[in-house]
This record gives sequence, C-alpha cells and structure tokens, in this order.
Amino acid sequence: MTLAKTLRASSKSCRIDSDYASQTPGALSEKAAIKATAAIAKKIRSLQFQLYAENRQSLLIVLQGLDAAGKDGTIKHVLGMMNPQGCTVTSFKQPTAIELRHDFLWRIHQHVPAQGEVAIFNRSHYEDVLVSRVHQLSPKPQINLRYDQINQFESLLATQSNTRVIKFFLHISREEQLARFAARLDDPAKNWKISTSDYIERQHWDAYRESYELLLRKTSTASAPWYVIPSDHKWYRNYAVACIVLETLEGMAPQFPKPNIDLSQVREEFHNAVLQEVRLGRVKALAKAMDRVIASRDDQLKLAGITLNEVHEINRQAKQVRKKPKSS
Repeated sequence: MTLAKTLRASSKSCRIDSDYASQTPGALSEKAAIKATAAIAKKIRSLQFQLYAENRQSLLIVLQGLDAAGKDGTIKHVLGMMNPQGCTVTSFKQPTAIELRHDFLWRIHQHVPAQGEVAIFNRSHYEDVLVSRVHQLSPKPQINLRYDQINQFESLLATQSNTRVIKFFLHISREEQLARFAARLDDPAKNWKISTSDYIERQHWDAYRESYELLLRKTSTASAPWYVIPSDHKWYRNYAVACIVLETLEGMAPQFPKPNIDLSQVREEFHNAVLQEVRLGRVKALAKAMDRVIASRDDQLKLAGITLNEVHEINRQAKQVRKKPKSS
C-alpha cells in the first residue's frame, strides 16, 4: 500500500486524535526520510517543469491545519523547489469587505491554477466552513450546503479545467502546538508570527477537531482527496507530503510537447549562422558551438563553401585560442 492510500481520508472514517499526530506511518528513519525528501523534491521540480511546458493540465494543492501546524514550513521545504514561473502561492486571511459582498467561493476561484500551473493554497475555501461552524457565524443549513457547493466547485475544476486537486490536513497535537508557540516567543526571527488570536482559537481545540472530522468525511472525494498528515514531526510531514505530491504528478504524467517547427531546417540555419561567425573571424567564442556542429553533422557538413576538413581546422584553431594563456 502506498503512503497516499495509507494517509487518505475517507467518507466513513478519519483519525485526527492527538496520538495520531505523533505517528509516522510508512516512514523510514528520520535521517533516511530527510534524504529521501530532498531527492523527491528534485523529481517534483522536474515534473512541474514538464507540466508547465505541456500546458494542458494543472495541479491545486490545498494546505489546511491549526495554527503552527507547519503550512509555511511545508511550502518552504517541499514545494519551494518548484519553478516560480509556473507556480503560485496564495494565503487566504479573513475575507475583506469586498470579498464579503460576494459568494464565499468568489475570492477562491480567481486564484485557481491555469493550465500548466501549480497553485498552492495556504488555508483555503475550507475556512468558510471551519470557522463558521466553530464560531457559529452562519446557520447550520447554510454551512451544510457549503460542503456540497465545495464538492461541486472542485468537481468543476477537475472536469472543466483538467485540474487535479489534492488537499492536506497537517495534524498536530495540543502539546506540539504549545511547544511551537513557545519557540515563536524565544526566537526573534519568529516573533512576527505571534498573534493573540492563536491563543483565543486554541480554546476551541475540540470544536475545531470535530469540525475537521466532519469536513474530511464530507469533502474527501475521488477527484479531490484529503490526506491527513501526522505533523508533530516536521521531517515526517515533509516526507509524507512530498511522496503524495510526487505520486500525483507521476499519475498526471505530463509530457514535453512536440515542436511545431521543422527542426532539420532550424539545425541548417544554426549551422549556417555558426559558419557566418567563422567567416567574420569570431572563432574564440565559437569553439563549443563548432564542437556541436561537427558532432551532429560530421559526415555531411559542407555548408557555404567550407569543406569538412576546413571546419575541423577552424575548430582546432579556436580551441588553441581559447586555451592560450594570458600574457603577464
């Protein structure tokens, strides 16, 4: 069984008690997991580049968790190696006055990934059912309706935009959260993260746990699954998320598109451009380019009146010029 199957939430049950937060199902040793995560991150970057070049499908990664669960850390250590040119990160805070004048998905939809992109949500549309339920900001029938609307929204992304959606609940224990709050107090570089609201929300721990359990059961679907990531151990959190993102991208199987031009004609133009530079006497900077010409056309190169032997001789001279020591 893959790690993705092990950690995937189902509509029947999901475990988010404090004991589970410190477990490491399917893990290697800490040292081996850290090493594996670094290697996986490189594979993720390569596949993301192929996704960007292909420009036919996209990936949405949703990160949810209580305060100090490690959403920023996950982005930094696992997803930070992605090419920024094809990746966006959006952090959703409390809705603005303008956003509140629209439906709750309005502010979300404008940040979903376009074809070829990976979008990462640091918190998301799920705040509108979590916080509303815990603090009773909306009537229960309206909240219950939102679960269905979220499922429909994510289904729309999958069927109309060819967007794969994967969602991670970074699960920490009460004890670990308090330890991370202490670290923020002790480290000046983390003081800026401190908020009095963290301690206010902590008082609603059990209510949030129940709200998350309900959310996971109602919105973990085949096209947009939830994964519960035990996150007391940061190294395991990074490893688990990296494995699932890699497995998802491999399943998407992005391919580099075929060129829409005649490469043989372009190669001919390249060779002619190189030989033109040779005629102008700019041989020093062309040593590597000449190596490429000879390697690719060694048995047939007779362009612009220059024979193959002459090209070899020009290339030899260029290398000598490049290796010639500077006079003192």
